[in-house]
Amino acid sequence: MAMEEDDISLPDSPAIESGHLSPDSSAFEKQRAALQTYLDSVPYKCETIEEMQSVLEEIVGKIVICARAKNWLVLATWDGMLQCWLLLRYPMSKSIRARLVTLYYELCLVPGLEPRVIRSWADMLNRLLANKPDQRRKLEIGDLVLEWQPLWRVLQKELWPKKRLQESSRNMINILLFIAEHCSRYYCASEIPDMLHAFLPMVTNDTILTMVPVIVSFLPPTHTHLYLPLIFKLWEAFNSGVIDDRFLEVCGDLSEEHIAGPDGDAGPEGGAKFKDVGMWSHAEWTMLVGKTLASMNVPVGSIRGASTTAGHADSMGDKQSLRIRKQSSRFNSLAKLFVYSMSLDSPIRGEDVSDPNAGCLAGSQALDSLDKLITSTESYFHPSNTGHWTIALTSFLHRLTTEFCKRWKEEEQSTCKTPVPRRLTPAIRRAFVTTLRTPALLAMFAKDPISSTYAQGSLRSMALLQPNLIMPELLERAYNGLEVINETHRTTTVLTMLSGVALPLVSEKIWPAGQKHVVPLLELSIPGIDLNDPIKTLCASMFIIAVSQHIKIGDLSMQQGGVPMSDDAPPDELMEVDDDEARLPVGTEMGFAATLSREEERALTRESTAAFADWVTSLFRRVFALLENLPEEGGKRNTTGGKMEEAVLKSIKSTLDVVCLHLSDQLFDLVLNLVYDYATTNAKSNAVRAFGQLVACLARVKPDKVIARFLPFCVRQIQEELKHGASSIRTTSTHSAVPSDTTLHWNMSILRGCLGYGGPALLKYKEQFIELLSLLIDKTKSERGYSGTGRLISRILHTVAGVYPINARFVNSELWDDPEFNRNHNFYWGKLYKAEDVKAEWHTPSSEEIDFVVEVLDRIAAPALAKLEALLEDVPRWDSVSRNDFCRYLHAVRSVWGGLPTIYREGHKEVKTSCLHEETEVEGMLVSRLSVAAGFALEDPNDPRYQKVVTHRQHFGAVIHRAAIALRQGREGEDHIDAVIGVSKAIDVYLLEYAMTRGTFDSMQKTFAQTRELSRMWPRQKDNTRAVFLKRAQVYHSGRVYLDALYRRRSEFDDLMLEDLIELSLSPYTRVRRHAQAVLQNACGYYLRSTRFCLPYLFRELGKGVDPDRMKGALYVLWNKGIAAYALADATFSGQYLTTLLGCQHQEKPSIQKLVGGVVQDALSHLAEEGVHTTAFTESTDRLDQTLKWVAGEFSPKLVDNDLLSQSVAKSPARIVQRNRVWQTTVSEILEIALRPATHWRYVQFAARFLYGLLRRDVAPPPEMAKFFIDMSISPHPTIRSTAQKAIVRLTGMIKIRTYSKSGDELWWDEWKSPLRKDIPVVDSPQFYASLIRPPGPTEEPVYVDKLTTGFLAWGPSIKTYRAVASQSPFQWEAESQPALEAIRTTISSGEFYSTLATLLGQESTRNPTVLELRGEHVMFMKSLAKMFEYERLDELLAVLEPLLTDPDRFRQRAGAELLAGLLRGSKHWTTQKYDHLWSWMMSRINRIFAQIKPDTLSFWENMFNEQLSERDYRRVQPLINWILSLPLEFHGDSAFAMTKTLTLFNVVADCSWSRFYPVSDHYMNLFFDNANTGYAEIRTHIAQNLAAIISCQWRPSYPTPEAFLRACVESNDPLGIRDAKYLNRVNEIARQLPIWKEQRLPPPRVSQSQYDKVGLTILQWIWSCSHGSHASLMFPYIVALLPEILRMSELNDSAELQKYSSAVLYVLSAVAPPADYIEVIADNFIDAIKSSGSWRIRVNALPTLIVFFYRNLMNMSSGLVTRVMDALLDCLADENVEVREMASKMLSGLVRCSQRQSIIPLKDRFVKLARKTKLPSRRDPSYADALRSLHSAILGLCALIESFPYSVEPWMPALTDILANHASDPAPISTTIRKCASEFKKTHQDTWHKDQLAFDEDQLQSLSSMLVGTSYYA
Repeated sequence: MAMEEDDISLPDSPAIESGHLSPDSSAFEKQRAALQTYLDSVPYKCETIEEMQSVLEEIVGKIVICARAKNWLVLATWDGMLQCWLLLRYPMSKSIRARLVTLYYELCLVPGLEPRVIRSWADMLNRLLANKPDQRRKLEIGDLVLEWQPLWRVLQKELWPKKRLQESSRNMINILLFIAEHCSRYYCASEIPDMLHAFLPMVTNDTILTMVPVIVSFLPPTHTHLYLPLIFKLWEAFNSGVIDDRFLEVCGDLSEEHIAGPDGDAGPEGGAKFKDVGMWSHAEWTMLVGKTLASMNVPVGSIRGASTTAGHADSMGDKQSLRIRKQSSRFNSLAKLFVYSMSLDSPIRGEDVSDPNAGCLAGSQALDSLDKLITSTESYFHPSNTGHWTIALTSFLHRLTTEFCKRWKEEEQSTCKTPVPRRLTPAIRRAFVTTLRTPALLAMFAKDPISSTYAQGSLRSMALLQPNLIMPELLERAYNGLEVINETHRTTTVLTMLSGVALPLVSEKIWPAGQKHVVPLLELSIPGIDLNDPIKTLCASMFIIAVSQHIKIGDLSMQQGGVPMSDDAPPDELMEVDDDEARLPVGTEMGFAATLSREEERALTRESTAAFADWVTSLFRRVFALLENLPEEGGKRNTTGGKMEEAVLKSIKSTLDVVCLHLSDQLFDLVLNLVYDYATTNAKSNAVRAFGQLVACLARVKPDKVIARFLPFCVRQIQEELKHGASSIRTTSTHSAVPSDTTLHWNMSILRGCLGYGGPALLKYKEQFIELLSLLIDKTKSERGYSGTGRLISRILHTVAGVYPINARFVNSELWDDPEFNRNHNFYWGKLYKAEDVKAEWHTPSSEEIDFVVEVLDRIAAPALAKLEALLEDVPRWDSVSRNDFCRYLHAVRSVWGGLPTIYREGHKEVKTSCLHEETEVEGMLVSRLSVAAGFALEDPNDPRYQKVVTHRQHFGAVIHRAAIALRQGREGEDHIDAVIGVSKAIDVYLLEYAMTRGTFDSMQKTFAQTRELSRMWPRQKDNTRAVFLKRAQVYHSGRVYLDALYRRRSEFDDLMLEDLIELSLSPYTRVRRHAQAVLQNACGYYLRSTRFCLPYLFRELGKGVDPDRMKGALYVLWNKGIAAYALADATFSGQYLTTLLGCQHQEKPSIQKLVGGVVQDALSHLAEEGVHTTAFTESTDRLDQTLKWVAGEFSPKLVDNDLLSQSVAKSPARIVQRNRVWQTTVSEILEIALRPATHWRYVQFAARFLYGLLRRDVAPPPEMAKFFIDMSISPHPTIRSTAQKAIVRLTGMIKIRTYSKSGDELWWDEWKSPLRKDIPVVDSPQFYASLIRPPGPTEEPVYVDKLTTGFLAWGPSIKTYRAVASQSPFQWEAESQPALEAIRTTISSGEFYSTLATLLGQESTRNPTVLELRGEHVMFMKSLAKMFEYERLDELLAVLEPLLTDPDRFRQRAGAELLAGLLRGSKHWTTQKYDHLWSWMMSRINRIFAQIKPDTLSFWENMFNEQLSERDYRRVQPLINWILSLPLEFHGDSAFAMTKTLTLFNVVADCSWSRFYPVSDHYMNLFFDNANTGYAEIRTHIAQNLAAIISCQWRPSYPTPEAFLRACVESNDPLGIRDAKYLNRVNEIARQLPIWKEQRLPPPRVSQSQYDKVGLTILQWIWSCSHGSHASLMFPYIVALLPEILRMSELNDSAELQKYSSAVLYVLSAVAPPADYIEVIADNFIDAIKSSGSWRIRVNALPTLIVFFYRNLMNMSSGLVTRVMDALLDCLADENVEVREMASKMLSGLVRCSQRQSIIPLKDRFVKLARKTKLPSRRDPSYADALRSLHSAILGLCALIESFPYSVEPWMPALTDILANHASDPAPISTTIRKCASEFKKTHQDTWHKDQLAFDEDQLQSLSSMLVGTSYYA
């Protein structure tokens, strides 16, 4: 049901413009006007708005009843009805819409409902809001107010799920964020401070990736000044791709939202103020453009890696945040950002004569930034420079042009609110197109099709914006591409591109110079139709369609005489045509070529049309040639060749369809004769189908003429062929055709083609048809013959009885037939219509046509049925003849009904088996069909024809049913398969060939959406081609027909049919089974309660003693997603589904067992924790009840049927009891199966997984279930054990929350509180936190802060703490769950439990990994037991543990570590005495444990200590922390591993116990700096990691309140303190020491032992690891201090490590965006290094890094800095070292291209002067080297300038060739530089050389070739 309400925008109604109507009524009137265009477009009278309003009322009434009765699943079925109602596009008033949205919003917040139900409501909410990105909104901000707090309350549970209850597959978090995002516009803007108050305290270093999506989803898009400063400050501080995506999306949306500033929808209060660039300040804009540049992902210099470290930082972040997924296109947001920030906001560049470079391009700063951006990336658009960036760049280009078109057109509307001075100007438009033109033209030929398509899309938009700039360029490439034979890639690209710009090409309104090119281009495209190159053929046909659909193909060259060629010839009101050139629309200066007047253009067009006749003839001849070369038809599906050939044929058919439609009468007759001659003189077996389709193209235009021409011939031929035995070989399955049957099939195919259109034309020949069909049914005995006959029957009946649009020409019929039009049809080419101006013509069945259908039923269907009945009398005696007869006649009857889906409308049906559960369900609440006018041929049940048709149909059904039963005995084996499949197909026709199927409707919608897009310039365009509006009418009609097929009732006979299908689905033959299953699954989607009807039959087939094939059939049906979802949600069948599956063990066939495994796996995904609660819902829903009352207030008092309501409410208790009872019996039945001794372990595993899925928090767990799980938790089977342990964890978790929860809401929303919890209000003082975490005094009762979730950015109102447990445990688990706990306790107390568990956990893993990790699930299991049963059996457990901890076997040792970790972790709330006892036991053994940790066990012991310290108050584990901190930290010892061990544990403390570690962190930081010179590589890595951890943890801006933080964001430059470098003095000290140490380096091979190398590596690793985290920005102060030294390290050839790390760190500088104030500092450091360094190596390394840095931060560079960079480069050009010179030249060309175009002329003059001045003396001359260097630098400079414009020839370039040619034979390196430059020039200009060469005179061209090859020897 994909058709959205707002798929087509609403026409503006004149009444609204004049302002007579209130806004609400005006919106309603607009909808009414839009609806009218739909209703007028269908050929029957539709319902009035009032009638549909009452239907809506009935639907809403039912929804209200369901909500009152809390029957959520039935409510979900009525959502479907509401969706159907929306499909009809009737208007809904704003107040009703707002109330329904609120209702669905509240429904989504009901606690404890299944996610899939919530998801369907969220979808409905979105449909009602209909806020599509580019459409007008249905509800504005004032029309609806929603509350955000309830949604935030529900969301919190999903953001931070409790560990023990977490489900990894759960997707609720994305559903709720989706709701927030769509509703944020309707949250009150006054709530923004409250939102930030709620969200900001929760943002911490760990949760930032979770909270940013939350913040941007909730914040309303108005009053942006309240939150934008915050967004930019957070963005600057964090290094993250997720944050980039989210914030860019926000900025893009806000730019569009606030384009009108204070005049916009948000009003003067809420609208954004205009600042420097649109709504952005200079600083914000610079940052946004910098982010854009980084998003392009282009490589700079030799670096080919990812251009940011943000992705890596995200992967290291909070794993929970990875569950938040959102499909967003960053380039979409970036394009909006640029386009909606453009306006005339600065002086226009070039206006100020004194400084031509002042001002901005077209006076727009945003456009100027875009120009810089595009210029700097231009070379990456070239096809030769393809990479992963190409799609990014072209996608950006495409989105830019799309958004620009949209904004341009929006500003032409009278309703546009943007202030006139802020609007786009023609100059901006022109500059925009000029900027993007070159990259788009380059990327058009990109190597990958996606990029090429994007580039072509952008060219299409630009051609509509500014055709005179784009079209001449495109045509030039088009003629080249079509004339060149050898480059097919270019040909196909050119053809697809021309298809895109067909409209500007044909329409003189858009571009007057295009029409004369139409015929030449069409002629050039004909060679493209070539079977050897399918892709080219598809492209050629696409182009021919694109042009033909807009024009009439007729010769105008003869018409000139009669019409005076003056401007009054065309009707003026139709064409806005001016002859006066000066009055062309502003901004469309004519193209480059000589401009012709409009009359001259028209004269050329007329002359060119003379070639149409030749073109059409050659097109058809080309198609005939193609058909002759097709492969033979055949294969399973009777297709021609493979997929490509089929695609080619399809495209050829569409092409001819469009061409034939638009032929003039003379050309049509010409083509008809051509085709007739070919048809009557040929019969090609390989082109039977294809030729029939070709004839159909002609018949569609003039059916009478075509039928009259072909019918007599075809009928004669068919009779003749049949007389001579064609199709007489009996077959029943597909096969390749018999050669002698070709003529018969050929003529049948032509006949089928003729009869596809024009019902009335067929009636003249009806007697002939009936005779012919009788003959064919009788005589065609081969499968190919009789299936052809069937298709012919269906085609005839569909043509006569169907409702379909006719005449899809590009203009209305009356205009097409107007003689005036025929004389001047080129004036109308490309005409677009508005919806109301299109006059659709339809075929609707007339009375005579219906009589003909009845006659066919009487004379064709009835006799065939009679023959079938005769055959069925004696099935057992059938031979091959009888079987063939059965298949033939059945096929004929099936074809009759297959062609009549809308012959009559089904009336009321008597439902025999309603499948209704009387005690829990109400008959009146069943969904009924939404029947609306849909053009059915017969609707009146009293009409004798109606009764006759129904009788025929019933007879058809009865015969199939009889056949199904007769063939069910199946004694004949495989011979019967074809007959049985025939029956299955007939049932398909009987049940489902009614009205329209979902598939057909969906594909129609898709094609409509695609066609509509092709001719639209922007999404809200009102006018489009006539064909689009016809398709729209067809889709609207189809939607109405489709509604009749949904929610159909089942008559008694339908049930018999379903039973037959079930039988066939269980057939022993796979082919039969598959077909029947597909039909059955389909039928279940249309007939009410059909799934419920089928399930008992299917369950029966899984019992004992059933044939394996039947079992397989039943399992496949039950595996169907829809059927499984229904069964598992259904109160009665959910349990049976699971227990029946578990009963399948008796069948030993491996294929069946594999199948059962698959069904079980999929069933688990439907077992949600809330499943039972959704049906058995008992809580009160006060907010929802209020909303229901409010909704009812908008409708009449009759909205709710009180009788139905009381019945529904009365049956609720029974429903709840029954659902709970089913759950209990299911659980006990599954347990009974699982505990049987004979049950196979796989089935025990299935049972355990089912039981795990059936655990629920609203009912105490049954003791049997608990016992089963705890017994299985020590099962020898790892998979069973794993499920059982997970289940115990979950079950104990549920007992805990049941004990703590005081209400249903607390239970479902995880809002319960532990009795030990104590919330301490935050006092506004820095000492507050310190006092909270200091060790308690002897008399104080300690409070523990285990998880500090606030206080990073700002403190929340309170902190969650826990009291210590003194002597008495406060936990008394709830009484209801005691039996379950007792059951678990019994097993644990058996004495063997822990020892068995330890043995199992200590088993050696089959995978035998090198590093053993601690397995979290085992820790969690042990922890759950320790929490629940506290210190019961503690001594026994410790006795088991003791030997494991020091066991030499590492697997057993790991088992000990896991059990110990869980035990210690679970003892959190034990009484102090027991807790201390456990810890003293642990601490007494810790030295032994530590001593025997080896390299292969270190990893899990590290995890074990980590488990104890993470999210724990350090005072709980004080002994452990003290012990770790007391371990001596060695850095220079003998054993690297001994030191690693200590450092690893130390790292755990630094990471986890921050509150304990913070006071001593400075001491350790200094310690690490002091020991950075360790000789061990792994110790250096540890030091670097610890330094990084401490830096990250010390970063806590920590404002006392969110308000204080927000204030700081506005007032302070650095509210997050990212520029405060605490240890800068230490780093400076190291930076001072490094040059001294460098002098003292040891000689190789001991160089790596030097102090310089050791300290250098430690520091570099520290910077490197920090830069890959989210807090990378904290490192810039340190990097700047070390930068000169890092540059020096990069030149050290004797230390590969140092070189590697220093280069990597230099790369990081460009990969992380530095805060703006560091940019100059870093760049100056580079410049200094380059200028002052004595080593050329440093210069060679620093240059590329500087340029990468320059490029990445291009938008932030001040002009002074740019000048300094230029000077440095010019110095390097004259460097003594040739490598430095060449590198500088390369960099210079890039720099000039990106940003310094104004310096070109001064630079050129400088280099030319130097080249002329420098004369090379002889080699022996002492000044030779200086002269050579000086000349080389001049030549390199000139080459750099030439290379800076790779794709154009600037006016100053040609003159340089003379200078360079003079030096082409100079000694190397001069000659090599020149040659390289020339060959590069040739490569980049070859595409446009035909044009570029005109810039050079003959001498210069000669010079250019000299540059390439050097001077001739003989010259």
